Amino acid sequence: MPANRFNAFTNYGIGIGLRIPHYDHILRETPTVDWFEIISENYMVDAGRPLAILDQILEQYRVVQHGVSMYFGSTDPLNREHLKRLKTLVRRTGTPWLSDHLCWGSVDGRYTHDLLPLPYTWEAVSNTADKIRQVQDYLEIPIAVENVSSYAEFNDSEMTEWEFLNEVVERADCGILLDVNNIYVSSVNHEFDPHTYLASVPSDRVAQIHIAGHSKYEKYTLDTHDHPVIDPVWDLYAHAIQRCGPTATLLEWDDKIPSFAEVHAEALKAQRFLDAHCILQETGAVA
Repeated sequence: MPANRFNAFTNYGIGIGLRIPHYDHILRETPTVDWFEIISENYMVDAGRPLAILDQILEQYRVVQHGVSMYFGSTDPLNREHLKRLKTLVRRTGTPWLSDHLCWGSVDGRYTHDLLPLPYTWEAVSNTADKIRQVQDYLEIPIAVENVSSYAEFNDSEMTEWEFLNEVVERADCGILLDVNNIYVSSVNHEFDPHTYLASVPSDRVAQIHIAGHSKYEKYTLDTHDHPVIDPVWDLYAHAIQRCGPTATLLEWDDKIPSFAEVHAEALKAQRFLDAHCILQETGAVA
């Protein structure tokens, strides 16, 4: 597959989320990690320990930024102060792309601090794509939007989630952060075939992939990021790599966080799928 501005990061391999319980271990032991993903909002400050830690990490590792509060689907105007701080951090980290979620979460300047699903309408497509274009133009780096897990659907939706995703990224001319765990969680909650979703994603726009664990409850499945990745999600990941080629992959583990070694070992399970794809490429089994 020819590289482009969204899938050109084939040498990024496997990353881990930079989390506070692991700071001391990472700085003391300097483990071999391809890259760390940071939550942008945790470092959009003028000074203090977060930036001091980040600067030490940047001395030895590549860092990719991931946001949780851009809310591309909200109808509020973009927060210009937020964007200024974000651009300052982008310049500090040298992140090659920036990701955030395909969702909404703010009304009249009030923030829910949640990733709320959008109605899949043409009006929402237009509004969301316009916001992404504005942010991408301002930050001057590629944007990748992440599909979110969802637990409710809108009666007014005019298309499927994957059709909505495709329309938004095409109009915004942006990339995709493909979260295969979120696809699985939503497929269970809304009773659709996750492989149908995956097969519809434009592979040439996938800049990054997320894998994670989740929790199963009696009436719904919740994206909790507090368990190892289960086999059906690994299966989706394998198919994603077959479609997209070697893609920067990030393991999310954000609650009940175990030791760094355990998180690292879980992340490295993805390597077998990347290696398998490379072998198939070498033998001519895949294009």
